[in-house]
Amino acid sequence: MMAEGDIVENFFGVYLLFCTNPKYKGRTYIGYTVNPSRRLKQHNRGTKAGGAWRTSNKGPWEMVLLVHGFPNDISALGFEWAWQHPHRSRRLRTVTHKKAKEQKYAFCLRVLGNMLRTRPWCRLPLTLRWIKPEYIRDFPPGLEPPVHIPIAYGPVKPVKVKKPAENKSDDDIEEMQACTLCKNVVEEVDKMRCLSSSCLLVAHMKCLAHEMLKDDIPEMLVPLEGCCPSCGIPVLWGDLVRLKRGCYQQKESGSDDEDWVDSLSQAT
Repeated sequence: MMAEGDIVENFFGVYLLFCTNPKYKGRTYIGYTVNPSRRLKQHNRGTKAGGAWRTSNKGPWEMVLLVHGFPNDISALGFEWAWQHPHRSRRLRTVTHKKAKEQKYAFCLRVLGNMLRTRPWCRLPLTLRWIKPEYIRDFPPGLEPPVHIPIAYGPVKPVKVKKPAENKSDDDIEEMQACTLCKNVVEEVDKMRCLSSSCLLVAHMKCLAHEMLKDDIPEMLVPLEGCCPSCGIPVLWGDLVRLKRGCYQQKESGSDDEDWVDSLSQAT
């Protein structure tokens, strides 16, 4: 059973299970979930409880690793399928087949290392989370997660983000704001803000992406990370998008902005 852990808003994750049953020890299973704790219970209780037939009656299973931060279920399900079928994915043609003496768990990590360095997944604001410390392993040389993908530890507690009210008063409509970068009016649907509540940045999504891409790969349409052009704090593009969608409502009103922003790079 997984204990409650870090709060993660709008959770879409892909997990890796490890079998501890002596008869089947070493087997693995890759799946998708929006609730890791509930999903693990289903796997250990069998198909009648909603578990997969491949894991039924072979437990107990441990959930050892999570990859989360996907923008939606379609993105996460695509990642799950490719991780399960690396040799059928056109994006993973360079991944060699499992070696004779290679353990299945090590092979899963090798495939994952390749995936996190392959488009489109290397451009997503993903987090790699080790659930069980005893299963932590180093990735093969050259296949370590990119620096913009934080590594977190411990279980998660998924929460759904409440959608902001869409009803606007006449005062709200009249109070139009100008883009900090291009000085033109910003519609609410296109408005981006900084993670720091004390920062006055208001920008069009395209303007902010262009500004942050100055030091990134030229052909990219959106950046991975950069500094806020207004206050200068380092930010991940994925975190800015999450903020736009209503995430980070769990931030305490009295918390220090710099400490809070810094913590996002470790456990988003």
